[in-house]
Amino acid sequence: MNPLPPGNSRGPLVFISACEPSADMHAAGLIRAVGKLRPEVRFMGVAGPAMRAAGCDGIFDMTAHSAMLLGAVRAVAPACKLLAATKRHLREQPFAAAVVVDSPTLNLRIARQAKRCGIPVLYFIAPQLWAWGAFRIRRVRRRVDRMAVILPFEEEYFRDRHVDATYVGHPLFDSLAQRPPSSDGVTSIRKQGGPVVALLPGSRLHVVQEVLPGQLELAGRILARFPDAHVGVSVANPVVRAAVESHVAASGLPIAAYQDRNDDLLTAADLALVASGTATLEVAYRHTPMIVMYNASRWAYRLIGRWLIRTRHLSLVNILAGRELVPEFMPYYTSTRPIADRAIALLCDPEARRSMSNQLAALIDPLVKTGAPENTAQILLQMIDNAG
Repeated sequence: MNPLPPGNSRGPLVFISACEPSADMHAAGLIRAVGKLRPEVRFMGVAGPAMRAAGCDGIFDMTAHSAMLLGAVRAVAPACKLLAATKRHLREQPFAAAVVVDSPTLNLRIARQAKRCGIPVLYFIAPQLWAWGAFRIRRVRRRVDRMAVILPFEEEYFRDRHVDATYVGHPLFDSLAQRPPSSDGVTSIRKQGGPVVALLPGSRLHVVQEVLPGQLELAGRILARFPDAHVGVSVANPVVRAAVESHVAASGLPIAAYQDRNDDLLTAADLALVASGTATLEVAYRHTPMIVMYNASRWAYRLIGRWLIRTRHLSLVNILAGRELVPEFMPYYTSTRPIADRAIALLCDPEARRSMSNQLAALIDPLVKTGAPENTAQILLQMIDNAG
């Protein structure tokens, strides 16, 4: 365990849990924000490397075991150890509050442990009950005192269901506001050819493996129609780089890889082909016309997913819009031809792309709210003061 910061031994102690790499980063931002306001507040809990670097005393690291779908089976043993460790610490330590970040499968159980110990619970980055798993709302009401939600409609959704929720802004907006595109970078990409097509296959390895092959098929069809097109693939992080490069090399297509340059690539792009998820918000923030695609198991969807999913649209941008603002091909597709037809039609129609870009701006710009860590920190400190 990391040593506690000197001089903080008597400050309020907060339990915090983040089980995935992205949640680890968001939780670290919250820890730093609290530290600026109340340096005496200490944090202990389920912490990845980012949280530990921010000063959290880690009792368990679940980020290396985070998994989805079939990969979750391998995470069962670590999860059991995690729950046993959190139960012991919640009982033994004088926590003033508990914060759980995302990952409802584990964190709702941790929230239950905290409540049984009389510890007030703040949920940061709420479970997406509006999309699936609405039956969990009763658990949320029993186990959570406050919610810091990152999508504007979630505040009303949870409040209507008697959960005290506050929209604090999306952490992505803070990150994007700090990374404006470079005019020279955008110009250099556009000089490579046109139209410019961006491929965003995701930040998780299993998503890249599921999405990128189809995106490369589409790129081949687009290049056949537009021989001078420039296609760039976003490399989200070093973890997925080898997989991206391997798929691109196997395709034999002239595709450039861009790591840590989404701002330039999306600003330069005439069209983005993007995996579903938070990345669609990033594309929308840049007002870039897009097609959303995801190719999960059709059998898993037919057997399980169709009974759980409750939204008419599946991509986040269309959920926010309440209509199909951008074409979406998900949760699976059987052929890339219909997607290619839509992509080529958009690339042939500047007015359609301009209209989509304007609609994305009208949708996203009013929703942008920065300061998610600081806003959540204020809620947490209120809870600590009220508990005291």
